[in-house]
Amino acid sequence: MKNIDKLSLDNAYRLFDSGAIDAIEIGTTKGLTHIHAYLFDGLYDFAGKLRKVNISKGGFRFATVLYLREILAKIDEMPEENTDQIIEKYVEMNIAHPFMEGNGRTMRIWLDLMLKSRMKLVIDWQHIDKFQYLQAMERSPINDLELKTLLKANLSADVSNRELIFKGIEQSYYYEGYEKSEEE
Repeated sequence: MKNIDKLSLDNAYRLFDSGAIDAIEIGTTKGLTHIHAYLFDGLYDFAGKLRKVNISKGGFRFATVLYLREILAKIDEMPEENTDQIIEKYVEMNIAHPFMEGNGRTMRIWLDLMLKSRMKLVIDWQHIDKFQYLQAMERSPINDLELKTLLKANLSADVSNRELIFKGIEQSYYYEGYEKSEEE
């Protein structure tokens, strides 16, 4: 698994360094699938493809595959006019969990793209504690206030800061259990 994570992390860096990130459709399932495809191309045969089976994690069942496309169409229509609405859209996409693997890493980039495009902000992920974030995400389907508070407290207007963006990507991979070794 570590090798897949390392290769995917390299793909994430390349997504930004190549400028391909600028061609991603903002706030849509289509844009999300493009990010997923970029991150996991050649690593998973389902890269950029919606899942075809039901999945769960820690006793939570994500959106049933029977209604996944309908749910994603509704999420696409959700407004993105302020930070609260953008985070609400992010929570709903997390509940949908459209891919077999790599949802979190993909959706955090997708969230930052919406925030950058609509609000001229990004999240400074390196200052968000892994366990606080994961607990807030777990509770967000019932009440997203904790997540909103956590994310809003770590917003940055430094949207062009490459180091901030890349440290955020590394933090995103850390949330999923990957840690860079000293040699990398």
